[in-house]
Amino acid sequence: MKILLAIFSGLKFGKLLTTGGTMLLSMLAYSWIFGWPYAVGFVLLLLVHELGHYVAARQRGLNVGVPTFIPFVGAWIQLKEQPMNVETEAYVALAGPVTGTAAAMGCYWLGREYGSQLLMVLSYVGCMLNLFNLIPVSPLDGGRITAIISPKVWLLGLPLLVGLFFYNHSPMLILIAVLAYPQIKRAIWPDNSLPEEYYRADINDRVNYAVLYLGLVAFLGMMSYSLHQNLS
Repeated sequence: MKILLAIFSGLKFGKLLTTGGTMLLSMLAYSWIFGWPYAVGFVLLLLVHELGHYVAARQRGLNVGVPTFIPFVGAWIQLKEQPMNVETEAYVALAGPVTGTAAAMGCYWLGREYGSQLLMVLSYVGCMLNLFNLIPVSPLDGGRITAIISPKVWLLGLPLLVGLFFYNHSPMLILIAVLAYPQIKRAIWPDNSLPEEYYRADINDRVNYAVLYLGLVAFLGMMSYSLHQNLS
């Protein structure tokens, strides 16, 4: 995968090829198991989520790479420079689940309008993916959003990961837990790796992001449950 990314990046229109090439690889991989219609829809849902992060980062003047995909892992954008404060970090992180939720709701509306079971399944998957991404541990979006509320919120994410692991035994959850360890450690024993001003935020910003975060979690939770019941 690293060799393919290096090849794509070195070509003319390298950025476009990096995104387009890795998207096609992901679609091909998913199509072997789920078929092409689902594979295309699923990867497009991931793309919309990552484009939300990309646009938000550019709005805040950050140097950011284009979306890149890895089959059965997901997608990400590379921030080539770190946010200057926790509010910017939360803004960029929240944009992905917001646009991803909008895409899932678009599938839901079209699925209801045209009686498409495939679109309803994609809507369900989109809701579940964005809900999972809101678990309050970094590197998930939820960890970066809740940092503006309080890094102590990260401590709530660890038992959620443990519970999910015992539910479906996904190795990906172990990887996320390993990557989250430095943030969990920082929540318990604060260090000086970031300047003190980084976590300073206006109380109105803290409240606004808390309301948006909890509202999005509640909405995605209700939609996921409703869609799961209907699909069952």
